[in-house]
Amino acid sequence: MFDVEIDDTESYKESAGYRPGASAVAVDTPIARIGMTICYDVRFPHLYRALAKNGAQIITVPAAFSPVSGAAHWETLLRARANETGAYILAPAQTGTHPSSSGKPRRTYGHSLAVAPWGEVIADGRTETGVTYVDIDLNAVDDARRKIPALMHDRNFEGP
Repeated sequence: MFDVEIDDTESYKESAGYRPGASAVAVDTPIARIGMTICYDVRFPHLYRALAKNGAQIITVPAAFSPVSGAAHWETLLRARANETGAYILAPAQTGTHPSSSGKPRRTYGHSLAVAPWGEVIADGRTETGVTYVDIDLNAVDDARRKIPALMHDRNFEGP
């Protein structure tokens, strides 16, 4: 859960209103096998690796990143998850200012991103609201995983 204090004026406590899930989820659709994650999950690469090893070709990351952490980490983390998994990362993101239960308006970073399996950003929604379309070629997933077959090279190891 995203329970953090970004600075003196910005903090979040998701655990006050939500419970964490206990299972990773990937589903077969007529388009592709899709792994499903959310916002804060992007900071846990082992989840994305498990989804990819389970056959996910596309991984979704709907999010409401804060402007502070979004500007610093959003694109970097999404591109890393694409590189590590050889999957498309589709990350629709809230943008603008929204009401909140605390009465204080909440700002979100925006920048809905689509990232190809080789790590290229193929669409950026920036901070405007709207709909973004991208073409997906699942052959790119196979190609990326063939070029860097890291999903097949796991080894057990002892921690430090």
